[in-house]
Amino acid sequence: MYLKRHFHSLAIERNSRHDLKITAGLPLIVYANHPSWWDPLVAHYLNLRLFSERQFYAPIDADALAQYQVFAKLGFYGVNMNCVSGAAAFLKQSLGIARARGTAIWITPEGRFADVRDHQAELMPGLAHLCTRLDDGWVLPLALEYVFWEERLPHCLTKLGEPFRIGDHQDRRKSQWQQLLTERLRNTQIALAELTQARSSEPFDPLLRGKRGAGTLYDTSRRLRAWMTGREFRAAHGEHFE
Repeated sequence: MYLKRHFHSLAIERNSRHDLKITAGLPLIVYANHPSWWDPLVAHYLNLRLFSERQFYAPIDADALAQYQVFAKLGFYGVNMNCVSGAAAFLKQSLGIARARGTAIWITPEGRFADVRDHQAELMPGLAHLCTRLDDGWVLPLALEYVFWEERLPHCLTKLGEPFRIGDHQDRRKSQWQQLLTERLRNTQIALAELTQARSSEPFDPLLRGKRGAGTLYDTSRRLRAWMTGREFRAAHGEHFE
């Protein structure tokens, strides 16, 4: 798998996992911060692991989709949010997907790459508009971070926020939705940042374990030293997600 070759692990904060299967007939929108090029592939993998009964969909820049056409086969659909017609097309297509049974839409509403500590990045209005047009459904914040601890490859750490029902907020205007969505996402990011800075894997469940070690030549010498001294060889340098 592509992610395994580039990450030491992909893990989720254990206490944030939610069972939404009891209302699988309702739409699900997962929205996340956007720190990296890897975010779409991470979202696709998380959907497989956490919501396997739901078909994955995610809007992506139309130019990027043209460049990476394989994404279309995974459920990505092209949007152009830089014009009125593009925003209208996004809303129409997203509403159609959300109203279909057994779907999940994954969105990065910051609309650009943003540092995980940049909480001033304004969310684009498309997500709030989408929420005002749906009668009901689940909305789920997701925080993402990519960190280097003790290994050559990074860890992808994730945390889900508290899910909330669109039907419980039907009286909200778009501006109020914008405020609610922003607060929920930023609070989830703050909570994940505190765990990340503690540099402990204990609060996380690994969903994927990737490559170990520092490379063929260096690991070969380490393996030889371990054999000569009678010690067990461990490719990983630390204790995280072993």
